[in-house]
Amino acid sequence: MKTTIKETVPTMKRQMDDILIDISWAQISTRYFGKSRSWLYHKMDGIDGNGGKGDFTPEEKETLRTALRDLAGRIINCAENIQ
Repeated sequence: MKTTIKETVPTMKRQMDDILIDISWAQISTRYFGKSRSWLYHKMDGIDGNGGKGDFTPEEKETLRTALRDLAGRIINCAENIQ
């Protein structure tokens, strides 16, 4: 019997592996989403608060994109202002 493995979309946490430990996700969660850090950590793992599946909604994905772009811009500004 041949077993077929379904391709799944990696969790947000996997997609952000390169920067995961360098960002204060608690600050991102409260500043941009108005939610607790545990809410964001669960979302990044692809689970909801009850342990079920809980991926980001399209709107939440856009908020996360905006947050990361804003943070990137702020980092660039700080780097440019080093004297």
